[in-house]
Amino acid sequence: MSDAGDRALADLALEVAREAAELIAEHRRGEVSVAATKTSDIDIVTEVDRAAERLIRERLAARRPDDAFLGEEGDDVAGTSGVRWVIDPIDGTVNFLYRLPQYAVSIAAEVDGEVRAGVVLNVETGTEYVGWIDECGVARSTRDGEPIAVAAAQPLATMLVATGFSYDREVRAVQAQAVMRLLPQIRDLRRLGSCALDLCHVAEGRLDAYVEEGVNLWDHAAAGLIARAAGARTELLPGAGGLTLLACAPAAAWDEFRHAVVTCGFTADNG
Repeated sequence: MSDAGDRALADLALEVAREAAELIAEHRRGEVSVAATKTSDIDIVTEVDRAAERLIRERLAARRPDDAFLGEEGDDVAGTSGVRWVIDPIDGTVNFLYRLPQYAVSIAAEVDGEVRAGVVLNVETGTEYVGWIDECGVARSTRDGEPIAVAAAQPLATMLVATGFSYDREVRAVQAQAVMRLLPQIRDLRRLGSCALDLCHVAEGRLDAYVEEGVNLWDHAAAGLIARAAGARTELLPGAGGLTLLACAPAAAWDEFRHAVVTCGFTADNG
């Protein structure tokens, strides 16, 4: 697909994400309750998650009826266009429930299996992160329309690292051990509660790296593109708890950070 096509997908995703964010913000002014749990008793979904995803799917399908859909809260839908939308209506649902201002709408567009456009919109702040592939095959990313870039490479000892924890309590115990080994080796650790926004913070240089086991494609499809476009590397690895692990760091600091992730026991192979 041409640059115009990929940018058009990003523009459409941004338009729809803005509308979804308005719906979420409107509901946030009232009372929000847990509608159901998913993989465990602490993996929650609210009616607002479901309403936002319905809105996103309806708006995208109205404009692009032949596209496929993969979403956190809805059924997978096949398509014939080669484009698949990957949707997380609220990444950071627990933050949303507790009124912590770190949750986002995430919408990515895959073209023939490759993420080519993506948007992450922080509902509380209105900050908009956008990524797309240009006509030369170069990934571009912006925050509120301005180009962004990762921070200058730091040695491991001065890295500010974000992480997250699985909803599986047994996996959390494994993750805690890995964090305990990593923490003395870095500047500090942050657990902010949204994979998508964590990756965007690496992209804009507010975090030096990120690692988390238990991520799904809808958590990182858009933000991973944004981070890579800003100069980061990302990699999916088998996690020590049996789930998928995602690591992200600036390309210049990647080797040292990845080595620490492995040797501290975040991955299934700690060799």
